[in-house]
Amino acid sequence: MSRQKRQLSQSGLYHIIFRGISRQNIFEETADYVKLKEIIKKVVKETGAEIYAYCFMTNHVHLFLKENSIGDISKIMTKILSHYATWFNIKYLRSGALFSNRYKSEPVEDERYYLGLIRYIHQNPLKAGMVQSIDKYPYSSYIEYIGGTSDITNIDFTLDMLNENRDIAISQFKDFHESEEMEVFEISESNKRSSEAIKRIIMSEISGDEPWKIKEYDKEKRDALIKKLVFEKNISKSALERATGISRGTIIRICK
Repeated sequence: MSRQKRQLSQSGLYHIIFRGISRQNIFEETADYVKLKEIIKKVVKETGAEIYAYCFMTNHVHLFLKENSIGDISKIMTKILSHYATWFNIKYLRSGALFSNRYKSEPVEDERYYLGLIRYIHQNPLKAGMVQSIDKYPYSSYIEYIGGTSDITNIDFTLDMLNENRDIAISQFKDFHESEEMEVFEISESNKRSSEAIKRIIMSEISGDEPWKIKEYDKEKRDALIKKLVFEKNISKSALERATGISRGTIIRICK
């Protein structure tokens, strides 16, 4: 069976997850975390990509990154995964695949979810019960943000969004992370857009309203929006039916 074609991000922003095969550990000691960070730093420099958040867990990794040119994501991830897997296998005298299939990716098109995604990534160790507070976890970009110094993360972009004064921005960043991120930034196993991702795309087109609100629009406004979501945002008719409650037959008729 051929692989599902990846959804490319028009914004260049992606939430990436990659896991150890059969969920095995991909880090055994501190030096392994350091090595992956070195590889990411090198690849980012080579490709012009930017990292906005990361979290290295025991058997998987979250990245929030921006590619320099549309389509670079494949090149970026191939370099990161192949270089680390080769190094890891040599170090631990193992052979075969280290990572489970390909990495999973979700395009991030709505800037309103930018800070929420960063918080979600940073709170992974807390929710997994690995630490009592996220500032105690040494393998995420949170420590770069609160320290005000960048290693592989572009902290300036995010902190400047919060406040021009760096000390105030860092304080606001800490306060923001004190609240639990309730949004689930899941990535489907099939590399199809998740229901949450589709919901966010629709909401970005209707000023944050719930997707089912579209049924209450007048016919002309509703039909124009449905066409845009299908033909410009590449949302399937069945996914649109599930998200909005508008029947598939109606959507098909609108899109003729």
